[in-house]
Amino acid sequence: MSRQFSHLEQCIGYQFKNHSLLRSALIHSSYANESGSKHPALDCNERMEFLGDTVLSLAVSTYLFQNYPDLPEGNLSKLRSFTVCEKALAEFATEIRLGDYLLLGKGEDSNNGRQRPSITSDAFEALIAAIYLDGGLEKATEFVLRYAVPHIEHLLSEQITEDYKTSLQQIVQQEHGEKLEYVLVAEEGPPHQRIFTMEARLNSNVIGRGVGSSKREAEQRAAKEALTLFGKQ
Repeated sequence: MSRQFSHLEQCIGYQFKNHSLLRSALIHSSYANESGSKHPALDCNERMEFLGDTVLSLAVSTYLFQNYPDLPEGNLSKLRSFTVCEKALAEFATEIRLGDYLLLGKGEDSNNGRQRPSITSDAFEALIAAIYLDGGLEKATEFVLRYAVPHIEHLLSEQITEDYKTSLQQIVQQEHGEKLEYVLVAEEGPPHQRIFTMEARLNSNVIGRGVGSSKREAEQRAAKEALTLFGKQ
């Protein structure tokens, strides 16, 4: 494992003093169960995931508060939510190929567990906790922001945090009997990098089309295009 540790440490830009913390962050519950652990819930990375989630939220919240003084609480909350969600964390994990280093049970490993967003996102939070326990809050924050800041800037540039669906719904509701729906028309890419295409339809007529890495993102973009059609953008 020492060579694997070295490669991962190079990827994340942090060298552990206590490598047992890093190993603990990489142990999935399936591995703990198959290894015959008497206390698999204690020997896997779930407790570290719990701590990492808190450190992650604090780091992102502090950054947003300090760097965007003109944004109201609602916008800050949306930015944080989009940055600490499973989808974003899984993308961060993919950047450092975290799935390659996970200790998984044979069944989970053969079932594409190394690419499963629910597993890799949890492991990313556990890794945050490991860095926090080994090097303190400052080092953990540095690690988090290395991935969170570009993501936040992307969200702001694309205005993804704007709730276009709600704005469109309010316009549609002004006319009684109008039916607004979002329809999935295409889904492409591997399981861990799906691309969705959604259409916003008003009374079965297409009024907007959007593409995104989640259905929610694609719906928002479809709604944004529809708002442009109505002259609201």
